[in-house]
Amino acid sequence: MLQEPRALPRTPASYAPPADDVRRGELAAFLRSRRERVSPEQAGLPRGPRRRTPGLRREEVAHLAAVGVTWYTWLEQARDIKVSPQVLDAVARALQLDRSERSHLFALANAIDPMPETDCPGVSADLRMMLDQLEPFPAVIQNSRYDLLAYNRTYSALMCDLDKLPREERNCMWLTFTNAEVRATLSDQEETARAMAARFRGSMAEHLGEPAWERLLAKLLAASPEFRMIWARHEVAPVTSLRVRGHWHPAVGELRLNFTSLWTGPHPGGRLLTLTPADESTRERLEKLSALARSA
Repeated sequence: MLQEPRALPRTPASYAPPADDVRRGELAAFLRSRRERVSPEQAGLPRGPRRRTPGLRREEVAHLAAVGVTWYTWLEQARDIKVSPQVLDAVARALQLDRSERSHLFALANAIDPMPETDCPGVSADLRMMLDQLEPFPAVIQNSRYDLLAYNRTYSALMCDLDKLPREERNCMWLTFTNAEVRATLSDQEETARAMAARFRGSMAEHLGEPAWERLLAKLLAASPEFRMIWARHEVAPVTSLRVRGHWHPAVGELRLNFTSLWTGPHPGGRLLTLTPADESTRERLEKLSALARSA
């Protein structure tokens, strides 16, 4: 007697695929779309006869990235395979991704980009205009690692001539602990250094293992005995703990400044830091400092 086949269990209507499956699917679709956008001529390859594939073929991307064809095919098929940052870097170069696309690729692959930002991410023309309009008040845009992404002339005059520094030294942590000119402007060097280190530790908790953060930490530990001593205390403070701080500038004298942070995007991320006068004499001295910066 024939038995009726068992009915297959239904997938619940509320079922949602695991997050990793969704991520791999998005990654596969993104790679296919970017591959189809790049022509053989753009990649320096001959077009050849009877080409039906828009853009590059999978084997061409694999060749350009120096990875296996099967491995790259699996990547576009959303297979569960391990992807190293170095291989993702090669694929990004082969597909000629711009900075935003490259960041998206690494985010989808849940990997850390081995080549950190070298330009000024998130600093639009509108934000730069805001910096200029805030004169004579010092203002700067920083990322969560305290890199100085953009600043107005008064801020540069307050700190030191930032434009003369190599880009990798335009970082508040580095300047606070290693730059004698910047340290000389701080009314209370010890308190400021402790507060900066505590905020840096608080921010770094969300970036443990990221190459750019680890490199900066290693540089600070190697360059500054003071930083090594403070870092060993494991003190932590939030970024929002900024308050009135005293500065001294050789051209205008003592300055008492209020610090205000305005996030320019998702937190943690870029922020606009403004330094406003805590009293009338500081306001007058900032106007003088701004005039000196304009005439320099």
